[in-house]
Amino acid sequence: MIYALVGLAAALLFAALLVRWGTRWGSTPEERAQTMPGDEFLEGGPRARVAMTRAVSLTAPPERVWPWIAQLGRGAGWYSVDRLDNGGRRSAWHIVSWIPEPRLGDATAVGYVRHLEPGRSIAWWSDGVRFLGANARLVVCYEVRAEGEGARLVSRMSADATGVTSRPMLHVFRAMDSIMACSQLIGLRERIESWERDDPRREEPETGARDQYQVYDVLYADGGRAGVEGKETGAKWRAAAIRDGVLDEPS
Repeated sequence: MIYALVGLAAALLFAALLVRWGTRWGSTPEERAQTMPGDEFLEGGPRARVAMTRAVSLTAPPERVWPWIAQLGRGAGWYSVDRLDNGGRRSAWHIVSWIPEPRLGDATAVGYVRHLEPGRSIAWWSDGVRFLGANARLVVCYEVRAEGEGARLVSRMSADATGVTSRPMLHVFRAMDSIMACSQLIGLRERIESWERDDPRREEPETGARDQYQVYDVLYADGGRAGVEGKETGAKWRAAAIRDGVLDEPS
């Protein structure tokens, strides 16, 4: 019995350390402490909160990294584990020709674009996510900076929650997001390095289908869309962008 308890305690400790590592993957203490766009969206919220900061160094300069960030989740897929977060679609390995530049109010599964500094940073916001019996608010931010001849990409996922299950829900969320977010940054780095080498093996010819690289619906601020219509919560977050005054009501 004692050996079983020791083994269980060791497994739980290892899992906790693994999640802690995943929530700060690649980032420095300075990057975790810095303020990022979107942090203010959660001001005055509940005390049950998490903030996960990850970062990766890239060989391409910021102006060649930004297009990859600009199309992320906006028709190009999520660059992560496609079987889990992209409905089995293969995320793009190139800059997709038909995806427009991001605009405030663009909406997809992770919320709507509430902050945008073209060429540098973008932040998605969702308010009213129901998960494991709790109500959560989420901010997803990506910021690109120069680093030598290359670039540094810092991502932050922040959330708060209310409800009886808010704290255990946030623990589960931390574990799940650690897997997907780290995979996403690795996938992004692989794509950029492949593109910079002009490696044709990763390319997949565009068919023109708006759901070729992403299954989840995305509604652009200009009225266009990609993904599979009605798949996931894009329409919900578009309505939220209109309600919050970020996007005008369509005429």
